[in-house]
Amino acid sequence: MTYEEMIEDETFIEEMQTRIMSDQEMDTMYIPDVEYMNIDGISRILQILVPRKRVMENEKYPLIVYVQGSAWHKQNVYQHVGQLNYLCKQGFVVAIVQYRESDLAPFPAQIEDTKTAIRFLRKHHDEYFIDEQNVFLFGDSSGGHVALVSGLTSKLPLFNGNLYSEYSNEVRAIIDFYGVVDITMEDGFPTTENHQQPDSPEGYLIGRKNVLEHLDIARQTSPMTYLDGDIPPILIAHGTKDRLVAFKQSVKLYKALKDKNKEVIFYRMKGADHGGPMFFCEEMLDEVIKFIKKSVAHD
Repeated sequence: MTYEEMIEDETFIEEMQTRIMSDQEMDTMYIPDVEYMNIDGISRILQILVPRKRVMENEKYPLIVYVQGSAWHKQNVYQHVGQLNYLCKQGFVVAIVQYRESDLAPFPAQIEDTKTAIRFLRKHHDEYFIDEQNVFLFGDSSGGHVALVSGLTSKLPLFNGNLYSEYSNEVRAIIDFYGVVDITMEDGFPTTENHQQPDSPEGYLIGRKNVLEHLDIARQTSPMTYLDGDIPPILIAHGTKDRLVAFKQSVKLYKALKDKNKEVIFYRMKGADHGGPMFFCEEMLDEVIKFIKKSVAHD
């Protein structure tokens, strides 16, 4: 029996309350652990959140690809599913990307994987109700770094990998929450005792090497290297009391973007540490939505 064939029960008893369905009500369809690549037996997955209505006919939603921070080590890709569901309920497909952690593969594997995920999602845009014209990158901490480098090089023949090469990497804007900008910055990581050593997060990123002894590789990891040319607008948010990634890291990026007359917004999160409710509350996510909507392309 189809929905249309089902006869509606008209029973009504006094003091019952009636709500009339409009078919525009929206909730979330959560599609967990979608494999987007498998390299040498290493599977990488996506958590996908899709806005859902009772009737889905020709629905297309902008896509936000979210990169979870982890000091470039193994990510907890489920960490922000609850918070990011707010974006989904505002009409965005959200895909949380798992990259090869630095313990398995050094830079640029994390960038390659993020771009591969974008191309995979473009390939499957019909399946996940994605508007493939409108793809955005969002990340926090090391994920902010990966989002920045992936987005800033999205039009360049760099760090692309080989899968789904017929599809585009391009994104329309980047959201960077307290992301790493420069791993060579001497005081850029206030509480990392082994900063820049081979066994530090930054050292692992470049292949378990001393950062200051391998500046050529370190500079390749920096978003600062890729600020020329046609780059997407960027939103930065960083706490003034960040104990893990110094506030001055984002200040450095902001100054460089302003000097090059690039489109950038900086939210100085007064009193905020490294992440937390101030960043993922509805008020701040509304600012993210407002920023994204300014960059949405319309047919």
